[in-house]
Amino acid sequence: METVIAKPANKEQLAALKAVMKVLKVDFTTEKSPYNPAFLAKVEKAEEQIKSGKYRKITPSEVWK
Repeated sequence: METVIAKPANKEQLAALKAVMKVLKVDFTTEKSPYNPAFLAKVEKAEEQIKSGKYRKITPSEVWK
């Protein structure tokens, strides 16, 4: 068989997925993310800024100024 990894976007989606799997008698396990949610939010914000062009490139020589 295959393993399916679902990534629900919110608590409602998570609850719905769990309910469906229980009704279908699908064996499943859950794991908590090892990352702090505040840290993940910062990473997502930074990725959005990069995609929209809101970033500045710094050369190695500029790091030590």
